[in-house]
Amino acid sequence: MAERKSALKRAPDRPQLAALLARAQSVRVTDEMLIEQRASFVYGNAPKGSRITKESARASVSKLRVSSNDE
Repeated sequence: MAERKSALKRAPDRPQLAALLARAQSVRVTDEMLIEQRASFVYGNAPKGSRITKESARASVSKLRVSSNDE
């Protein structure tokens, strides 16, 4: 069995990553950004050879309605 490196060490400092994370925390996600992200997820997870296009994915997620179970 291959020897594994210890995972108990502290991660090295990564100032560029820390700066990106700090910047990402201040970003406001708009409804348009969320719809595009959902469409990208749908398109990216479509099976190979399917007839799903990026445009059809956008159309399907724009019709999506989310409701709570409390209704």
